[in-house]
Amino acid sequence: MKVVLINGSPHKSGNTYDMLHDLTEEFHRLGVETELFWIGTGCIHGCIACGRCDKTHRCIFDDDLVNRVIDAMEDADGLIVGSPVYYASPNGSIISAMDRIFYASKDELPNKPGAACVVARRAGTTAALDVLEKYFTITQMPVVSSVYWPMEHGRGPGETRQDEEGIYIMKRLAKNFTWVMKSLEYAKEHGIEPEPMETDRPWTHFIR
Repeated sequence: MKVVLINGSPHKSGNTYDMLHDLTEEFHRLGVETELFWIGTGCIHGCIACGRCDKTHRCIFDDDLVNRVIDAMEDADGLIVGSPVYYASPNGSIISAMDRIFYASKDELPNKPGAACVVARRAGTTAALDVLEKYFTITQMPVVSSVYWPMEHGRGPGETRQDEEGIYIMKRLAKNFTWVMKSLEYAKEHGIEPEPMETDRPWTHFIR
């Protein structure tokens, strides 16, 4: 089994990375492979609604991590996204990336578990989690929980290492995530498949 993780912080080895490392450390102990992508410090294009990905299932912009994440999700069993909290919201770059990843990934993401986790000095964490988790819930991805909202607290580099409860929450999230992946794998092996999407799904607009 394999989990893809995205570090949505511009700091490659900051508190968001440490939080994700708490997850990967536990995943590796449980025998789960991980692949970590970093958002970086360069420009992340926002979605321009060109519609090209409807045919290619890839984003027209190919100079950042978006298509690499889409490719990795073809063989992955789950996705976890981590972000710092900016003004009670995820980092703007990770939002731009998520818009494009989820718009283009029509086949790679549904029915695979997802989870989000965030880092903040103090507040805004639950609002930021709500933004990230909406990507999963519109894509038929089971959202995996822990024993508390998945967050760690700290401002300066390394301060999250003092958040003992936050570290425990991440370890528990990895355990629960692994259990969900194993359960889905068992179901697939025994012919328990999700119901296919209806071809006549209704689409409505509020103006008519």
